[in-house]
Amino acid sequence: MNEKRQQEAPQTPSETQKQIKKLSRAEKSVKEYQYFVIRLVVFLAVVWILFFQIVGLTHMNSGDMYPRLDAGDLLLFYRLDKSVKAQDIIVFNKVTPDSGGRKELFVCRVVAVAGDTVEITEDQNLIINGNAMVESNIFYRTPPYEGFTQYPIVLQPGQCFVLADSRMGGNDSRWFGPVNKKEILGTVITVVRRNNL
Repeated sequence: MNEKRQQEAPQTPSETQKQIKKLSRAEKSVKEYQYFVIRLVVFLAVVWILFFQIVGLTHMNSGDMYPRLDAGDLLLFYRLDKSVKAQDIIVFNKVTPDSGGRKELFVCRVVAVAGDTVEITEDQNLIINGNAMVESNIFYRTPPYEGFTQYPIVLQPGQCFVLADSRMGGNDSRWFGPVNKKEILGTVITVVRRNNL
């Protein structure tokens, strides 16, 4: 009888406190897990907005912009402003004459914008709006590519003319023509040099 009474006897305060502590620990673990998941979702959303809507990251896949940019350099570009100006370096997609209809990624320097008239002469001079351009940051002559872009060319609204800094053989508007605004991915804002990685 005494054993039965002992079994039915209410729990002592210390046992109740232990159970309360266990429950509070479990609730705390659940809350910490929920907090972690919320932080992770917010972090991923910020990364997605930053790197897929505001800025982009790509690498320089050729030596066309040497010596300013070298193959393998990482480029951070700004996506939101597609209104480019002369001397901007832009990242863009373009269907080229030999790509089979597939878009390819390019990085080039803008030399002329909508309304400008561009001509590249046989003696390898770049002429924009009737003026021969003196480019202090370019170390090569600018030969025309035979059988591709016909000069003079007047750029239409939403177009720009781009050239590679390495003018001897670089892939640019001499080959595939003007770049349209809808093909521009963004303007390069910073470079991480390959040899610093």
